[in-house]
Amino acid sequence: MRTIVLLFTRDLRVHDNPMLASACAVAERVVPLFVVDPAIRASPPRRRFLAESLADLRESLRRLGGDLLVREGAPAEVVAKVAAEAGTRQVALTSDVSAYAKAREKSLRDHGLEVRTFPGVTVVPAGKVLPSTGGDHYKVFTPYWRAWEAAPWRDPSEAPASIRLPDGFTGDDPRKVLGAAKTSPLMPGGEQAAQDRLDDWAPRSADYADLHDALAVDGTSRLSPYLHFGCVSPLALATDPRVPSAFVRQLCWRDFYHQVLAAFPKLATEAYRPNADDDWADDPEALEKWKAGETGVEVVDAGMRQLLAEGWMHNRARMITASYLTKTLGLDWRAGAAWFAERLLDADVANNCGNWQWTAGTGNDSKPYRRFNPVRQQARFDPDGDYVRRWLG
Repeated sequence: MRTIVLLFTRDLRVHDNPMLASACAVAERVVPLFVVDPAIRASPPRRRFLAESLADLRESLRRLGGDLLVREGAPAEVVAKVAAEAGTRQVALTSDVSAYAKAREKSLRDHGLEVRTFPGVTVVPAGKVLPSTGGDHYKVFTPYWRAWEAAPWRDPSEAPASIRLPDGFTGDDPRKVLGAAKTSPLMPGGEQAAQDRLDDWAPRSADYADLHDALAVDGTSRLSPYLHFGCVSPLALATDPRVPSAFVRQLCWRDFYHQVLAAFPKLATEAYRPNADDDWADDPEALEKWKAGETGVEVVDAGMRQLLAEGWMHNRARMITASYLTKTLGLDWRAGAAWFAERLLDADVANNCGNWQWTAGTGNDSKPYRRFNPVRQQARFDPDGDYVRRWLG
């Protein structure tokens, strides 16, 4: 194979990137490409994080002798044009399970391109682990966790030793294409930033099981945005000896919802449990107050203001705020999921909508009527009020 186009999507890294490693092993020349789809709305923080991640990826590729093309437009049309310029019909990309990803792959094939897909978004590919009792996916987490642990995992792939572009191809500055400047030292994008974050957290990770629910403590990894954009490999994390088993279990939850989405593509729009959707209340004013962190419930408002300020929210706060919206206010989980999707750096369809449905009682929770009392949650997970004071002043 002489030339292949590498379509980067949610795999913005050079280490343990099977698509990149495999293509560089079989092709004489490769064309690394990222397509900014104008149909996808992105908040300024997400656009900034993406621009930083692409800039970091470009630098890594250039150190290997390659570069990164960053173009804007309908993905299949852009890829087809770049492939034609490179004199090839071969395209590689990392497999994903969302409806958007599936439609993108189909569109590439419809444009006459020969597409090869590779793993890398999850530890275990969706559909690889199936229930022994039949069915196309696990509906309950615990049996999936057991099967997931016992399943064979692929070996992490090495970064290629070198990359060769076809003659005449040069890369693009992602920040110029995206119109985004680096503005946040708190959570910068990119593979190097992900590695720095992991190296900073790893010495403290032994306490993860005890501290990851404590709202005022920086006990979580904060790696979720890097996982979402693929700046870090979930398999590399799961096999890193520094990473505690409690965190590996969270990676399994991530895989769990990807296999749910693969089997139930309407996870973002329809209740997973048949006939589970309640008669949701219609209260636009209450919804807007919830979004702004102005409900009057301290821990709920603190979580929502952290989201607005950081583009990220502590996981315990996510459960509390989601339960308050759906179980206390009685508002539709889809409105909450849409707001999180707009504001969170790490929001993807599988985990965002899977967790929202779990909390709303329409999804995979075996106890769909559970609710999180915000007063009790605050007393338990922010007993000194440090988290609330941090965000409410």
